[in-house]
Amino acid sequence: MIEKGDHVPNDRYLIGGANNLLISPTPPPLMMLNKDFAYFNEENGMLEIGAATPTGRIISYARKHNIAGFEFCSKLPGTLGGMLAMNAGVKRYEIFNILHSIQINGEWIEKDKVEYGYRFAKLNGIATAARFEIKKGYSQELLEELLHLRNNQPSNPSAGSAFKNPLDDAAGRLIEAVGLKGYRRGDMAWSDIHANFLVNLGVGKYEDAVYLLELAKKKVFDKFGIHLQEEIKRL
Repeated sequence: MIEKGDHVPNDRYLIGGANNLLISPTPPPLMMLNKDFAYFNEENGMLEIGAATPTGRIISYARKHNIAGFEFCSKLPGTLGGMLAMNAGVKRYEIFNILHSIQINGEWIEKDKVEYGYRFAKLNGIATAARFEIKKGYSQELLEELLHLRNNQPSNPSAGSAFKNPLDDAAGRLIEAVGLKGYRRGDMAWSDIHANFLVNLGVGKYEDAVYLLELAKKKVFDKFGIHLQEEIKRL
């Protein structure tokens, strides 16, 4: 656990809520930010949020203080830090769309100086906080609309979406089209509810998950000529 003022060795891997990770039996040493990095601070029209703040708390704060822009965070598991590291979002709503700046290795950096795109951000260091321009007008209607988009996701344990959606297509559709929806190896399976979710049906093993990921990539490329890119991170 990292506390404020700690130096993080280069051989450590910092994780957020570990919700989009596939962890092997031999991962690198893992570290997390402690609760000192879970906070809110409003000043000069900006909202500063600590990177260890869970997404559920962010939604609750936005609702309570009538702040717009964070509605898409609902039901996105994990912490702000994890969202920043992968530019998390739902459809066209992404964290970098509303982001002003990030504190990386103790220095505030404006978002335009960070390389980012669809489900990725190159932070080049440890993000401990982020700032957002405060805009009033929290929308319960938008939140419910976005929640509806997530109703087709499985309830089984998973690491979220396994692959990024290719341009003008959907990874789930492609995986289903090659006959893998519901396909199982051991206790790991492509969900029969949403084919882009690799679910654990009991005591799933890392090697079975990797097999299914590679199988999907091969079958989709063989049939459609599309290289699926993993959204899930392997450690």
